[in-house]
Amino acid sequence: MTERPPHLASPNGGLPSSVLWAQLILKDRLRAGDVAIDATMGNGHDTLFLTQCVAPEGHVFAFDVQEAALIETRKRVPAEMTTLIHAGHETMRAQVPVELHGKISAVMFNLGYLPGTNKALITRTETTMIAVREALDLLKPSGVLTITVYPGHEGGADEGRHIAEWAATLDSRRFEVQHLRPVNRAASPPELWVVWKRG
Repeated sequence: MTERPPHLASPNGGLPSSVLWAQLILKDRLRAGDVAIDATMGNGHDTLFLTQCVAPEGHVFAFDVQEAALIETRKRVPAEMTTLIHAGHETMRAQVPVELHGKISAVMFNLGYLPGTNKALITRTETTMIAVREALDLLKPSGVLTITVYPGHEGGADEGRHIAEWAATLDSRRFEVQHLRPVNRAASPPELWVVWKRG
């Protein structure tokens, strides 16, 4: 008899990747009708995932500075459920309607570069740190922020250090923070930060 593979395995059968952990956490918490933000649109995979979590009456705002990201994402996501914004994630407070401030259920960051394009165009520590702070302000009580960090690429380790320092300063009476990362790999694998805004 063939053994059933685990539902939550990585492609090689191991534990979930940082991206999959983020999705598992958000899938468990998002509900139909919720509003979510994809802070790093990329090729639209996370945007699509979020729309599936909040369908049919929810909405997703997605941000990217590259036109190529918007073109690819438009191919994947339902137009009526998404607002694709050609701007940096550090502008999310200005771009998301005021009436939704403090009512966002989840904000998802997948840092680094747009796969399949110029690897020199990466998320930057300065703008990322502005964005994660704005994300916490936009979250509703019980909302969740996920940040996937790639310390192995140029600039990624610096981003990771700043996020770690910032996360350590968050008031434990208002936020719960977890850090998930592989600990016995020689390379610098992706890491996940999760912040829950207490209800």
